[in-house]
Amino acid sequence: MVSGGSSPEHDAAPAPAPLGLGPRSTDMLAGAGITTLDALRALGSVEAYRRVKAVDRRASLNLLWALEAALTGLTWQTVARDHRSSLLLALDEAQRRAA
Repeated sequence: MVSGGSSPEHDAAPAPAPLGLGPRSTDMLAGAGITTLDALRALGSVEAYRRVKAVDRRASLNLLWALEAALTGLTWQTVARDHRSSLLLALDEAQRRAA
């Protein structure tokens, strides 16, 4: 689970609640194989969202906003308001490339 643990596979900066991600979000990330903050950072918010959405159709765009907020330090509300268009364009492009 993204929220942590102290086993060796979790030693690489677990993505915990301080990032503003709740248990449902961390469970969704874990279901997509994203279990550390380092993994989330390496993928970026758009690819992480795409991977979650591929395994959990219930994931909404609110998760994308929350992931971007976690990575940038902005609030999810600011992300949704100010970065919505650029994230949606990046998501569309990523989906096109993957198709």
